Amino acid sequence: MLRLFRLPVGLALVLAMAAAGPAFAREKSEPIAPIRAPFEMPQLQRPAFPDRQVNILDYGAVAGGEVKNTAAIADAIAALDKLGGGRVFVPAGVWLTGPVHLRSNIELHLAKDAVLKFSDVMEDYLPNVFVRVGGIELYNYSPFIYARGCENIGVTGPGRLDGNSQAWWDWKTKETRAFFAQGAAGVPVEQRVYGTREAAIRPSFVSFVECKNILLEGFTIGGGPNWTIHPIYSENIIIRAVNVLTEGPNNDGIDPDSCRNVLIENCTFSTGDDCVVLKSGYDQDGRRVGRPTENVVMRWCEAKRGHGGLVIGSEMSGSVRNVYLHDSTFDGTDRILRIKSRPGRGGIVEKVWVENVRGSDLKREAVILNMDYTYDPNVIVDRHPPVFRDIHVKNLSADGAPVAVRITGMETSPIQNIFFENVRISAERGVIATHARGLVFRDLALTVAKGPRFEFDNVTDAVLDGVPLPLPQPRPASVP
Repeated sequence: MLRLFRLPVGLALVLAMAAAGPAFAREKSEPIAPIRAPFEMPQLQRPAFPDRQVNILDYGAVAGGEVKNTAAIADAIAALDKLGGGRVFVPAGVWLTGPVHLRSNIELHLAKDAVLKFSDVMEDYLPNVFVRVGGIELYNYSPFIYARGCENIGVTGPGRLDGNSQAWWDWKTKETRAFFAQGAAGVPVEQRVYGTREAAIRPSFVSFVECKNILLEGFTIGGGPNWTIHPIYSENIIIRAVNVLTEGPNNDGIDPDSCRNVLIENCTFSTGDDCVVLKSGYDQDGRRVGRPTENVVMRWCEAKRGHGGLVIGSEMSGSVRNVYLHDSTFDGTDRILRIKSRPGRGGIVEKVWVENVRGSDLKREAVILNMDYTYDPNVIVDRHPPVFRDIHVKNLSADGAPVAVRITGMETSPIQNIFFENVRISAERGVIATHARGLVFRDLALTVAKGPRFEFDNVTDAVLDGVPLPLPQPRPASVP
């Protein structure tokens, strides 16, 4: 076996170029189907990578899960980068590694039965890199797979990414809150430096910052320390046929964060938190950055365990708009659609469409839009209220939910212009709404086990099949 890391640098580079050699036979992938959305959305295509490949074995990688291959993988990426890019091939076997930092025009490919297993030694993820944690910009441990300012990057399957992160999980209760205070006070980002066991801030699993043309396809991922797939300030992102199977605290599946032009399709989810959740920054720091998440299509996906199928918030201070979920199923998920915020967060969630979806054995509400998520009574509610408006739900069926629909706005910012059409829900309780305006129901089949179908408090302009709903109705009882 050739081990270039033992050779002189000049000779190693020559041999690396020879190893890259002629073009390899890239397997054919089915084309991306046309994207049809109720807003202007580019027709995303996979980034084109150069037809050359290097194998991590040729850079000293050792299988078995005992030897760390961080340097071998980095050397393979660096050699391929010098050649103009291509595919870094991870063959079958278990490969222990620290962080993997991609570069432009590089595709990391996991062969069948390949497992990239990440070290559980925290110091392996130093030096710090620029990230966003909980909607706050700072410097922290490197995500397990990371890139910043790159174009044309990819991670492809059919292998597996194993976060091996149980050692990180108890940090959930130890994490410092200092960076939230720094964000609120406007402390310069360069001074928000963490990456210590004392601060206990867990990194994301996969995070690409300020990148363009991203492909994540075909692999299985799980067991990370925090959010799983977390693109930040990036655009033109395709995530398809990925199995997101997570455990542990805050193990969201996919978290586009102030991103634009995102396609999520044919993915499966079983997560310890939300499945797909759209973010755009936390409170003052999110408003300072002011970058929305926009133009997101989620289609042909299947979710099982998870707090929500498609979720927006709660960190949405930079706003979220132009979102289309369609033709997906949710079996055993807590909720299908969940939009959450709180007083003082600011930001606007608007132009959201959910169509042709089915939920079964739901654990909470089929649909919930609420502005009292983790409510803090010390927040001045009239300052920076969030706004939810122009949300459309069509051709939705669901059963097993404790509550069909819950809408909780604010007196100073009622949730407005929410449309339900051809909705079939069987639930314990019906539609519970507080501080809302312009609720429209067309062709609603709502079966409830107890109580009235509609429980409204401070709701105006509610219409069912063209007929105003009788208002007011008794204030709903508190529902846990």
